Amino acid sequence: MQSGRGPVLAVQHTERGGPGRVGDWLREAGLDVRVVRPYAGEALPASLDGRPLLVLGGGYLPDDDARAPWLPATRHLVAQALADGSPMLGICLGGQMLAQVAGGTVAADHGRPELGSTAITLRPEAADDPLLHGLGPVFRLPSAPRRLARALAAPGTRPSTVQYEAVPPARREHAPDAARPPSGRRRESEDRP
Repeated sequence: MQSGRGPVLAVQHTERGGPGRVGDWLREAGLDVRVVRPYAGEALPASLDGRPLLVLGGGYLPDDDARAPWLPATRHLVAQALADGSPMLGICLGGQMLAQVAGGTVAADHGRPELGSTAITLRPEAADDPLLHGLGPVFRLPSAPRRLARALAAPGTRPSTVQYEAVPPARREHAPDAARPPSGRRRESEDRP
């Protein structure tokens, strides 16, 4: 998402749906990130002017204009990115919007909701995709860890992981409040049969 024309434009659709780790990764890569919150009344720019675009998730469909009146302007920015080759990443709603603007179909209530971490299966067409290159279809636990949980829908067949982030000792000692996970920031997989 490198650009010589300004910061990455991140479109945030809900109060709790910010760029999070993706924003951190972009900043670590030396990019500035400008978050626009149209749900809170912030205006989206009329043009990308070649800037990279990050469209985040939210509880809407890409054409849910009655509930989210800023979506037409967001779709316009997505169309610009596609037309001028600006780098773009769509997450959740952003990915759906990218698919729809590019001519695909996004439908509501299609199958079971997939929330949090879910199992996916690569299609044969993805075998040589550079994004997914080198990912094995299955992984096994190393000898030291123990399995502490299992999926109810398919015991023993769905690998589930929990990410553990170590808190640096200096942060625990000098900023104990910052070392605690923020309340309400947990994501759980929809894993019930």
